[in-house]
Amino acid sequence: MDELLSVDEAARRLGGLSKYTIHAWLSSGKLRRTKVGSRTMIRESELQRVIEDGGKSPVARSNMTEVA
Repeated sequence: MDELLSVDEAARRLGGLSKYTIHAWLSSGKLRRTKVGSRTMIRESELQRVIEDGGKSPVARSNMTEVA
């Protein structure tokens, strides 16, 4: 089972990004959130996916496929 990280912890694990950047990525769909009650958490595997994708959002990837 994945470890759940707070927005602050996710920001630190992604190289010290701002928590505001993490919130922006959540809003844009670049990162997927997991809600625990009213808290927004991020799965460790989700961070790994973003790192492997180079920060590309799923929306941008699907749009590129349609155009090509």
